[in-house]
Amino acid sequence: MLYEQTPHGVLPQALHDELARQNFIQSLKVHLATKVSPGNKTVYEHRAKARFEREHQRAPQDRHEVRRVMKDEPYYQTWSALLRTSQEMMWDAVAASVERQLPELTTRTKTNGSTLGSLTLDPTLPIPAYHTAVDVHCQPGGYHTDRGADDIAAGAIYDRAVHIYAMGRMGPFNDDLGASLVMYLQTQHPGLQPQRILDLGCSVGHSTLPYVDAYPDADVHAVEVGAPMLRYAHARAETLGKKVHFSQQNAEHTNFADGSFDVIVSHILLHETSAKAIRNIMRECHRLLTPGGMMFHVEVPQYQGMEPYDQFILDWDTYNNNEPFWGTLHDMDLVALAQDSGFAPKQVVQTMVPSAFKAARSRTQLLQGGDFGGGGQWFVFGATK
Repeated sequence: MLYEQTPHGVLPQALHDELARQNFIQSLKVHLATKVSPGNKTVYEHRAKARFEREHQRAPQDRHEVRRVMKDEPYYQTWSALLRTSQEMMWDAVAASVERQLPELTTRTKTNGSTLGSLTLDPTLPIPAYHTAVDVHCQPGGYHTDRGADDIAAGAIYDRAVHIYAMGRMGPFNDDLGASLVMYLQTQHPGLQPQRILDLGCSVGHSTLPYVDAYPDADVHAVEVGAPMLRYAHARAETLGKKVHFSQQNAEHTNFADGSFDVIVSHILLHETSAKAIRNIMRECHRLLTPGGMMFHVEVPQYQGMEPYDQFILDWDTYNNNEPFWGTLHDMDLVALAQDSGFAPKQVVQTMVPSAFKAARSRTQLLQGGDFGGGGQWFVFGATK
């Protein structure tokens, strides 16, 4: 089962041929993930691993050794090239559709002074190098490229493309990460009634909005470095009737006062930063939390305890999807990271959380490279102040 994306007031609308192309790309991604990707394991077990064992008299011990014997395998090369090509095709197909209707979309994103939440932009905000150095996820221009006043292109492209990228498994509003963490919080912390919630690196607010529904009495804030993403996020939230305060800020250093939030969350933000930035973000979380406040960061699993081959496949994004910090993050000692930021080790949690959506939960195998949202569960790293 794949979810159809639910239309909303600013979602780009594809013409017949545009939609056909987008549907083809999504089908190609599903085919690669479900039919082609498993063949990599067969090639590894019957060819590459045996070759390594003959040369070294032992099995590969980590993802780097697996990669050394797999990178020259024709089957893996073909799968990898097709996966990268599908990613580039996805952005091209969605961008063409958005560009065609961009003036209309821009008009629709203007609230004309009637708002539930708010939008605060900072044109002087320096964009961090980990955004400007690469086009994250291969999205041309990344999240931050701002082509002028009222530009929402990056946000509109991202909103539609993520549904294709996740192969329809992230729910009709692409909000599986936020919805899954909300489900976890309501189960593990049923008495939680936060007054203020902060979402770090919110992109277009996909995972921000579930907190508005789950905690209607809370003030929900969301920060992001990209102005086009925020303009779109604000308009999207408004058309969906959700009150969120969006602001253009770097999660490493925000302008909120000490102890401003009861709950701080992020959703696949950490792997898009850097070794220095993630430490700054953890320290900022500690500063911003009230005593007893909690932070939770949703990611894909860490590599510790994972079989070398599974590490290798999950690490595909490090080398092929413009995610240079991906592998480094998933090797990090997160307890030590939290402790260095002021959190007590005994207050740190690392757990797997099931997806909020049945279509994702039915996929219980490890996430494959590029098979975003396909594992049926998410890794959650958090701590209490």
